[in-house]
Amino acid sequence: MKKNKLVAPFLKWVGGKRQLMPTIKELIPKTYSFYYEPFVGGGAVLFEIQPKKAVINDLNPELINTYNVIKINPEELIEDLKTHLNTADYFYNIRSLDRQDGYEKLSDIKKASRVIYLNKTCYNGLYRVNNSGEFNTPFGGYKNPKIVNDITIRAVSKYLNLNEIAILNESYDRAVRNISEGAFVYFDPPYDPISKSSNFTGYVQGGFDETEQVKLRDLCRRLDNMGVKFLLSNSATSLILDIYSEYDITFVKANRSINSNANKRGEVNEVLIRNYE
Repeated sequence: MKKNKLVAPFLKWVGGKRQLMPTIKELIPKTYSFYYEPFVGGGAVLFEIQPKKAVINDLNPELINTYNVIKINPEELIEDLKTHLNTADYFYNIRSLDRQDGYEKLSDIKKASRVIYLNKTCYNGLYRVNNSGEFNTPFGGYKNPKIVNDITIRAVSKYLNLNEIAILNESYDRAVRNISEGAFVYFDPPYDPISKSSNFTGYVQGGFDETEQVKLRDLCRRLDNMGVKFLLSNSATSLILDIYSEYDITFVKANRSINSNANKRGEVNEVLIRNYE
């Protein structure tokens, strides 16, 4: 199936890979049996390469529900998105829903609609949760945010349905438990922080600390021994350079604008690490 240019991320996600895409595309192996993405996030890499067989996963249940709703109920989702208002009062009312009793009774379509609405209208389009797992980004006040991106939703739905794409909501290591030789994995974990101030509570509750980074490296070693190819992105910190020193490391520059200190925003060194030529 030819690549569909309309298939694109439906959410703006922290650490999105659009600006690194030219380098990532160059490094993706020419052949592989199955594609795995255990930290799928906004799906920029998935939607760029559009594999026919894939396992995608994320620990964030709200995000994975949104993928599933786009796959199964795209038209109902589009209709619900049309009901939202771009006002501060309405925004904070919708944002507060997950702090109230009865939130779990909301339909999957309503929950997915809420995630997309908040993402399109919040400040910087930054999906962020606090330590209780509640969405906490303020209202953006944008003039005409594209809340209803029906073309993208329909294109993504079609892609997810016409191909063999499994959508999981579990830990990254469990997401690859059935992997076999010849598969290819792209890992985009929460990055090792460049400085203490750059580390903020992001995609999901629970930090991804140094111990987790080392655990992920150990998983990469096991995959390598199995004949599985992996590509991993991370920040170019001394920890990451040290624990992945046995693999091929490509340095890339990326513009990052999410540091709480404005002086530290801008171009940073990131790395793409792989175990194949």
